[in-house]
Amino acid sequence: MSAWAPGRRMRAPGRRMRAAALVLLVTALGGTHTAAPARADTGAPTTSAEGAEQSLTVPVGAEPDGATVTLDATLFTPAPGGQHPAVLLAHGFGGSKADLTDQAHELQGRGYVVLTWSARGFAGSGGRIHLDDPAYEVADARALVDLLATRPEVRLDAPGDPRVGVAGGSYGGALALMLGATDRRVDAVAASITWNDLAQAFFPQQVTTGAAPSTPAALTPIATPGPFKQLWASTFFQSANAGAARATTGAAPAATNPVCGRFDPTVCRLFLAVSESGTPSPELLDLLRAHSPAAVIGGLKAPTYLVQGMADSLFGIAQADATARSLAAQGTPVAVRWMDGGHDGPSTTAASDEESVRTWLAHYLPTDGAAPGAAGMPLPLPAFVYAAPVPRRQRVAPLLQTGAYAGSATTSSVPLQPAGPTSLLAPPGGEPAAITGIPGGAGLLATTLPTYSLAALPGQSVAFDSAVLAQQTRIVGAPRVRLTITSTAPSSTLYLSLWQVTAGVATFPRRLVAPVTVPTTPGQPTTVDVDLPAATWTFEAGSALRLLVTATDSAYAGPRAARADRLAVDATGLVIPTVAGTTLSAESDADAESIGVAIAIGVVLLVLLASWWWRRRRRREHPYRPDLADVPLVISHLVKTYRDGHRAVDDVSWRAERGQVVGLLGPNGAGKTTTLRMVMGLIRPDSGTVHVLGRPIDAGAPVLARVGALIEGPGFLPHLTGLQNLHAYWAATGRPPPDAAYADVLEVAALGGAVDRPVRSYSHGMKQRLGIAQAMLGMPDVLVLDEPTNGLDPPQIAAMRPILHRYASTGRTVVVSSHLLAEVELTCSHVIVMHAGRVVTSGTVAELVDSADTTVVLLGPGSDIPLLRRRLAAAPGITEVDVEEDPVEPKVVITADIPRADVVRAVAETGVDIVGVTSRKHLEDVFLGVIADAQGASAGASDDAGPRSLTDRLRQVRAR
Repeated sequence: MSAWAPGRRMRAPGRRMRAAALVLLVTALGGTHTAAPARADTGAPTTSAEGAEQSLTVPVGAEPDGATVTLDATLFTPAPGGQHPAVLLAHGFGGSKADLTDQAHELQGRGYVVLTWSARGFAGSGGRIHLDDPAYEVADARALVDLLATRPEVRLDAPGDPRVGVAGGSYGGALALMLGATDRRVDAVAASITWNDLAQAFFPQQVTTGAAPSTPAALTPIATPGPFKQLWASTFFQSANAGAARATTGAAPAATNPVCGRFDPTVCRLFLAVSESGTPSPELLDLLRAHSPAAVIGGLKAPTYLVQGMADSLFGIAQADATARSLAAQGTPVAVRWMDGGHDGPSTTAASDEESVRTWLAHYLPTDGAAPGAAGMPLPLPAFVYAAPVPRRQRVAPLLQTGAYAGSATTSSVPLQPAGPTSLLAPPGGEPAAITGIPGGAGLLATTLPTYSLAALPGQSVAFDSAVLAQQTRIVGAPRVRLTITSTAPSSTLYLSLWQVTAGVATFPRRLVAPVTVPTTPGQPTTVDVDLPAATWTFEAGSALRLLVTATDSAYAGPRAARADRLAVDATGLVIPTVAGTTLSAESDADAESIGVAIAIGVVLLVLLASWWWRRRRRREHPYRPDLADVPLVISHLVKTYRDGHRAVDDVSWRAERGQVVGLLGPNGAGKTTTLRMVMGLIRPDSGTVHVLGRPIDAGAPVLARVGALIEGPGFLPHLTGLQNLHAYWAATGRPPPDAAYADVLEVAALGGAVDRPVRSYSHGMKQRLGIAQAMLGMPDVLVLDEPTNGLDPPQIAAMRPILHRYASTGRTVVVSSHLLAEVELTCSHVIVMHAGRVVTSGTVAELVDSADTTVVLLGPGSDIPLLRRRLAAAPGITEVDVEEDPVEPKVVITADIPRADVVRAVAETGVDIVGVTSRKHLEDVFLGVIADAQGASAGASDDAGPRSLTDRLRQVRAR
């Protein structure tokens, strides 16, 4: 982990906390703080090839309550002896000195004395966390400079004035800037991914005063604070408390409030207050600014190097830009580098980034005895370096440079037009909230999140698109747009982001959002200039730019009151800056990249060729069947055997015609779901075919657009409402919205007002009904439902019957897999029965449960069953008798060649009580009989010499 990018240590929050721990980051106790004498208790030094390493316990100023504080530090001295310049390395929030060991050894090997320490309130150091308070953490660092001035290994510029630089990232980067600004003995500063103004960082406001930018990323926000950056603030709170749990015993003062951990009580109190309101108080904003380099930047005269990341939703490029502009205005030597990493992900040029920091330190802190660089001399690095987007088929960003930072950008404009409705609604309670990324984890989740559908929630977003670009367009800096807002509320909070649209697909190259809070007069238009976050983009010819405006964002604690806004973009459109940089020779120029790309392209071409050959072969083997063009579904001789040798489907053939509701029945393991997965092209059969309307089915077959399915349960985005899930699903098909037939499918769902609630609040049955409705979207020709009644109560199951009947009556086809046999009997017109991977019988429901040669007689309790069986067996014309000896309702099933009246008369003559007579059996009886028959046949119990006809099979089933 880099000493100058320790912010990468930050962990993404496990869940949203309404409490934004910004206050934890930002509030600190004021008051006086006197540094302790510069002495240290030392441990025994250890030596290595690089030099010596010694643990130190450094006393520093006391806590406000008088508690003494010591810092846990380590001093690295190079070999051989003599005097050397020194470097202080500061760690990131939630870290410790242990994070900096590798970087300390690197600098030690280059001839530096290096001092690392765990900041006050972290790891083995004492005290509480005051959040880079000039009176505490910054004063502690000044005490460490005092300590270095007493060390015989450290070169001095004057008595008590060591030759010293300071480097750090994130929390340590702000400390480096503030130490350099408050201690004139510091000779060089390197700060990475850190803040200029914590108030702007954690209540970001991207509405500008309209001033013309002097640098590519200049932002001059209006005074109104923006929305609270709650998710990042929560991360700080959790990481600090986790660090407290790992702290050395006795290092931390006793905690009076377990919620606060090692935070100063005042910091914790202010955090809890802002957690309740989400709105900063004037006192809080003052504290945030006091804990910022911006408050003391006028004292920073040491040459300063700023490395800031574009993959950073915590401290964006504008924070480093504000520091750079202030330093340049006062004549401080400064250079700026934009890398493509940050708190949200690693840099692709990390080695080059870190080496540039060492180059800066070597120039102003030379280890060879040469004179350090002085004011007015050329900088050791280009004044401005930026990483362009990583080109296609490459893994490292190109680096470009310019000779100046201020005034380096030129601008042009891209007109924008609405891509849909121009009004949006901020929902009551602020939920559901749009998701544009997970702070600290965007890089990890970028390939898994359906980002645009999560960001552009229906009704809560407005999009403005450019025309398709005729040529490649590059952006370097902060794009600006003039936005007119007409709101129903006295204030409107919005979130703007820049997307790329290629072939109708929107992608989010930089995952950066511009939050704005705009004071408005209800009903009156308000026009403001908004700067999007600064970064670099490359939009290829044939793509378009999209400005997305949303009413919510899950990373922020926005207003919870409902609000409606109408939006318009100025005719100028998007004003985009660019910088004409020249290529900087760096790791991004490696020839190995090109070789790897060429190999990868070759492999891809071979795969595509093989895929093309295989698809062509399959199409030749399974061509279009014009004779089946009007048959919704035909399954022919399907076979599927899994790797363990289990044959799940064995020569299965059946068909479903228009207007039919077909029930697919069978015990567990019969092969029903495997068959349906092959019908949908989800798995490939070993042999056999599936045709839908004459077209063969394989993975991604175009004809599958005419098939709707619910197989093995529904899946939804839990934070979206039921209706939003349906809209998102249909939008993914690319078909016109009017074709979805939302009104018809919502009738199936029967969710009432719940359709506008998040799906995470649904019961299992509600999700099941929504899944059936989703399968019906577009009213497909074939509807396949696997166990659709799971989770439904009896009234809901009963309500489903007429819906499926009506659906089939329009000339469509429904296939239902179910284990509820009584329900299949009432719902389906046809039945397929499977057992052990085979079809054991099929036919209409009426054919299976009813027959002219079968009579079912229900008997009264206590009937003499043995006598009945003997008398009927001897009666002429009766061929088979099957008795069910139930003590409550015995039943006899008789197969005969004589009229039913004669059969009943023969039963009555035995003297039993007849309760009822019918020719119909329940489907359950037929099903159990067929399965038992199939099991007997597979075991060799059947006496049949060959295949039996359907009539023969049904005759035996009815006799069971």
